Amino acid sequence: SSFLVRRRPGHSSRRAVRGPHPPGHSGAMSMPVGQLAMDENGNPFIILEEQGRKKRLKGIDAHKANILAAKAIAESVRSSMGPKGMDKMVIGPDGDVLVTNDGATILEKMDVSHHIAKLLVDLSKSQDDEIGDGTTGIVVMAGSMLEQAMGLIEKGIHPLRIATGFEKACEVAVKKVEEIARKVDIMSDDKAALRKAASTALGSKVVSSRQDQLGRICVDAVLSVADISRSDVNFDLIKVEGKVGGKLEDSCLIKGIIVDKDFSHPQMPKVVKDAKMAILTCPFEPPKPKTKHKLDIRSAEDYKKLYDNEQQYFRDQIQALHKCGANLVICQWGFDDEANHLLYQNKLPAVRWVGGVELELIAIATGGRIVPRFEELSESKLGKAGTVREITFGTTSDQMLVIEDCANSKAVTVLVRGGSQMVVDEAKRCLHDANCCVRNLIRDPRVVPGGGASEIAANLAVIEASDREQTIDQYSMRAWASALDVIPMALAENSGLSAISEMAAMKAKQKNTSNPWHGVDCMQAGETDMWEQNVYETCASKCSQLRLATQVVKMILKIDDVITSADVIDG
Repeated sequence: SSFLVRRRPGHSSRRAVRGPHPPGHSGAMSMPVGQLAMDENGNPFIILEEQGRKKRLKGIDAHKANILAAKAIAESVRSSMGPKGMDKMVIGPDGDVLVTNDGATILEKMDVSHHIAKLLVDLSKSQDDEIGDGTTGIVVMAGSMLEQAMGLIEKGIHPLRIATGFEKACEVAVKKVEEIARKVDIMSDDKAALRKAASTALGSKVVSSRQDQLGRICVDAVLSVADISRSDVNFDLIKVEGKVGGKLEDSCLIKGIIVDKDFSHPQMPKVVKDAKMAILTCPFEPPKPKTKHKLDIRSAEDYKKLYDNEQQYFRDQIQALHKCGANLVICQWGFDDEANHLLYQNKLPAVRWVGGVELELIAIATGGRIVPRFEELSESKLGKAGTVREITFGTTSDQMLVIEDCANSKAVTVLVRGGSQMVVDEAKRCLHDANCCVRNLIRDPRVVPGGGASEIAANLAVIEASDREQTIDQYSMRAWASALDVIPMALAENSGLSAISEMAAMKAKQKNTSNPWHGVDCMQAGETDMWEQNVYETCASKCSQLRLATQVVKMILKIDDVITSADVIDG
């Protein structure tokens, strides 16, 4: 009377057991709960979930696995730090190639499957969203903190005690960084402070050869749209448009908007002065019934009537435009040749197929209103601009429209040129980082030294505080301080200097001179004072790096049990 417990076909994760008792029979061993089924011969069998395939990592093994995964991610971006950092080439699933050294972009494009490694990717993303710069440093810092924590766990210190020590150390470090920060007058000396901060952000990028010119463009762009009284900047008003061809130094700032379109008729004027533009979201064609329809035309008269009606409709539309005083039409939809010809005949230059986002920007910049119906057109709803001109690039007859001297010139456009699409894309990412850096300085005009000087100063402060600490937390505070050393060491390594001796020399210099602005001289300029070298970043960015990295490390340290399917662990 024995029956089978067997695997259902195609279910590799379930197992078969031959059972001595039928279901419901109370044997010495109770059967595992499963699903009862019958085979083709009428024998009953039970399908069991495969619990044996599940494996668990517990305690120190879980900590080790998590820390190793996080370290692997940190190591992958470590070499791209600093002004001499290397670039990474990321090849996407479709074979598209991306060359960048922006930490957030590298991690976002990497296919990360490990659960803890994903936390570090999110960490760099949150730094990118909040601050916009320092995304590589924060990941390298978090990886180093976890490495130090591993040593403490092996010594037998409880992970939660390590986390509290890290928290204490972080508070000391942030306090020290805020102490060494210098407040700068962002408007004095032709906005020199903002330009230097933007140049520092661009110094580690592909575009570093043109960092002064691009830094100036960033500062001008951000200040054009900044609300200084509220210390705020609306990034939606800065449009970064890229165009392949030309040199990087051809990039420029346009106090207005660039639209990647041209006038709809080749014979329309290429320049419209003192433009009054009607911004339309309604199509330039006769209305079509929404439902399915069939039109029977039996005679030539009927056809003529229909044609006249259509013509009248076009004439009414153009009459409405003339009546409100418009001399330029910008339409979200297309229009057929008939409408195009009529517009040309009536000397109304027009642009078609303009995207929704660009339409909104044009409306903001020119002070116009977006009009959904021709009946609603009026003079008060027209947008005003000094000049609208069509510009041509190179030999490819690529045209773009430039709308300049807008009535409400808050919106600006940065036109980026470059030798290839890859260079243009990377330059756009670099400009975003620099714009964020300038924005942060306008919000909080305190700067801290770059070149690893802030980290060395924080390291010395935390070690001093750990000597006064009575509890076991002193060990984790010292470990946290050692973790900060990774930043100056990585900068020195990437610049081809001897990492340990360079860092030791800077620590000694900071202690002897009591000047926390001495950092690693990556550019070999012969000057280690970062203030003299004009290498500094915003205080908000550095404090955010320290705080966010410590919080993520604390979270990872609290995980002591990882339950996962065996094949992932075996793999």
